Amino acid sequence: MTSGYPNIKAMFKIESNGLKTIWFSTNTSSKRVSQFTKNPKASVYFYDAKHFAGLLLVGEIEILLDLKYKKRFWREEREVYYPLGITDPDYCILRFTTNWGNYYRGLQNITFEI
Repeated sequence: MTSGYPNIKAMFKIESNGLKTIWFSTNTSSKRVSQFTKNPKASVYFYDAKHFAGLLLVGEIEILLDLKYKKRFWREEREVYYPLGITDPDYCILRFTTNWGNYYRGLQNITFEI
């Protein structure tokens, strides 16, 4: 966090289990990992420009350093970012678990729990 404010970043979603669980990969040394170590509360936002719709998911992030998760989500093209491969200490997985969400489309907001 910078002066108490969270840092946000666009990230590629690796995989999801519906809206309940979403996995991302990132650098262990990143601002986000430092931020989530101190406070796991997080939100994820998806935007569909074609339909002018947005989906906000609110929940918590877990930082996963276990090799089983790294192997599960590893792709060879990631070696550009993580030259040591799966065992690169700067490679980690983030697991986001949703508590609730808000869907916006057509001037309507629908808030829901997961």
